Amino acid sequence: MPRKSSKKPLAGALATGLRLLAQRSHSRYELRRKLGRRGFDEDEVESAVAKLVRLRYLDDRQFAEGHVRRRSATRGPLALSAELAARGVDRDSADRAVAAIDVEAQVAAATRLVERLAGRKSFAGYRELLDSVGSKLVRRGFAPGVVRAACSAVWDGTASTSEA
Repeated sequence: MPRKSSKKPLAGALATGLRLLAQRSHSRYELRRKLGRRGFDEDEVESAVAKLVRLRYLDDRQFAEGHVRRRSATRGPLALSAELAARGVDRDSADRAVAAIDVEAQVAAATRLVERLAGRKSFAGYRELLDSVGSKLVRRGFAPGVVRAACSAVWDGTASTSEA
């Protein structure tokens, strides 16, 4: 439920929406919510959002693709899908954007995270590394198979350098 501000907005909903979109991309839901919080009535908000969609300044599918591109280095598909749902992106657009991440890219991103999260700690074995860092990656939305592959890649890399 949008809050009603006691102050009258200085600019119209369309101008405010354009200004918000100039700062960063938004989903339709986010923009409606922000404009409502700024005190615009529902009719003006809907009119502004419809015009921005017609002008192609506001597109949930492009928003979802951009969000996934930006966040896929630190988040897995499950977390990204949840983030998009929280931002009001429909399931179809979210699924298409998340499907664009191939498994190799997920493993590469997860491997970088394992290296960063493991830091300079030494682990007695692969299982200890998996228990310590793997749970953090699962919470970030990576599938267990991707987590195991990333931990294995890091463990194999550290095991071969420590023996040499």
